[in-house]
Amino acid sequence: MPDPFRSIRTQQGKVGWKACEYTTARRLCLEGPGPRSYNARMSLLKSASTVSMLTLASRIAGLVRELLIAAAFGASANTDAFNVAFRIPNLLRRLFAEGAFSQAFVPILAESRTRNGETATHDLVNAVGTVLFGVLTIVCLIGIVAAPAFVWVMASGLKESGGFDAAVVMTRWMFPYIGFMSLVALSAGILNTWSRFAVPAVTPVLLNLSMIGAALFVAPWFREHGIEPIYALAVGVMVGGVLQLAVQVPALLRIGMVPRVGVTLAAWRRARAHPGVGRILRQMAPAVLGVSVAQLSLLVNTQIASHLGAGAVSWLTYADRLMEFPTAMLGVALGVVLLPQLSRAQAGGDTTRFSELLDWGLRLVVLLALPCAVALLVFATPLVAVLYHYGRFTPHDVHQTVVALSCYGVGLMGLIGVKVLAPGFYATQDIRTPVRIGITVLVITQVFNVIFVPFLGHAGLALSIGLGSLVNATWLMFGLRKAGRYHPAPGWALFTVRVVIAASVLGVGLWMASHHIDWIGLREHKLIRVGAMAGCLAGAAIVYFGTLAATGLDLKKAVRR
Repeated sequence: MPDPFRSIRTQQGKVGWKACEYTTARRLCLEGPGPRSYNARMSLLKSASTVSMLTLASRIAGLVRELLIAAAFGASANTDAFNVAFRIPNLLRRLFAEGAFSQAFVPILAESRTRNGETATHDLVNAVGTVLFGVLTIVCLIGIVAAPAFVWVMASGLKESGGFDAAVVMTRWMFPYIGFMSLVALSAGILNTWSRFAVPAVTPVLLNLSMIGAALFVAPWFREHGIEPIYALAVGVMVGGVLQLAVQVPALLRIGMVPRVGVTLAAWRRARAHPGVGRILRQMAPAVLGVSVAQLSLLVNTQIASHLGAGAVSWLTYADRLMEFPTAMLGVALGVVLLPQLSRAQAGGDTTRFSELLDWGLRLVVLLALPCAVALLVFATPLVAVLYHYGRFTPHDVHQTVVALSCYGVGLMGLIGVKVLAPGFYATQDIRTPVRIGITVLVITQVFNVIFVPFLGHAGLALSIGLGSLVNATWLMFGLRKAGRYHPAPGWALFTVRVVIAASVLGVGLWMASHHIDWIGLREHKLIRVGAMAGCLAGAAIVYFGTLAATGLDLKKAVRR
């Protein structure tokens, strides 16, 4: 029988294995269709699980951080000022670092490693690091000088509530944070491309621990010395940024990919002339526009919230912190793992694997995000009361945070789905399509704001974001199908019915628990309240997965598929 892969093997000495490293042909040549395919799926699942668990640790630390801030400062003009000040460098970080930069950098880096080898790839890393360092230095200096303008654009309503001046001070303290985090994004892109997911996933824990230490120890010291205690959180942010960058270095040393950054103008010009840098910058142009859409929506919402009275920005922030648990554990984890894998499949021309990766990610979204969305809708009061209702955080604050969290929950499936679907475009270096979709979704979201905010206040902002995310995810999925990059595997209909049945049973149980226990009245009985919530959530998980099993869903097969 003729060997269909003979020509590939006979050319091994001429072209080397790198040319077909990620193609289906080479995988079949080496190991056959079964073991390699199974091992690849299990390796991907293990990577996603690792990122998810480490992200969970980060989110738990972040929740402790928010709990301490809520108890110490409540929801006031000062907490609004900090949240706005912290949001400004975070906005730019997502715009230029973790957002547009990563979307443009990771696919080109993966392609360079696959086709050109590690020496040429290290040259690319050095050039990118040099250009990035020079740009960041200028941006940070501009940000420190122009802090009042940034705060006014983000939240001019703070002038009315009295938090404007404090926000300007903290913005100046924290603006260099974008510099550290952009270099962290560079390091994380390298490590993720080399399938070293653990270090980038665990680094956010350091920021949260630093801010926890600032709230516990620096804030009281500031208070004793007549300094506004909220400023301690800005100190914690900066220390956390330094720690996050420092912890990347040993991991980069182990793979021999520490960027050699030039600090002179001549070095910057040489780096800028590198062809890979030019490609990344060209890819970043539409990517910046695409990420700008989401960040512009955040800016508009923050501006509106700042005019809704003291506490509105903080209520949305506390609700968003709880939303980050499912979005980060599932959405971010899958996005981080899928982008380099999809980029490799694209570079190798393996369209079948490309579609399989997307299908695997979407099934996990439905399996795990739908019950989380139901829980946020019907169990929001226990979550907020148990986690935040201490110290200066009043029952009124609980109620306002609950309505925001419930409205966010409406769009949880969309928020997580976008994290899986967008890499399907970025991996093919098609950034323009998500940009066009995002611009339209931004307009739709603002229409939702006009409809909902007059009636729901700050919760209307959360609902608009959620509904906009659902529109975005749906549009991205149809775009991938239309382009022929995603073909749903068989069995989706029965799978979806089983998950919906299980999620409905879970929702009924949590709704009963939410309305039959006085969660706010148990404030003085902390252990009882915490134990009751833990028991309800554990019971809900057992009910959900038990119902899935009763409907005939093989969970292991569904996850490994």
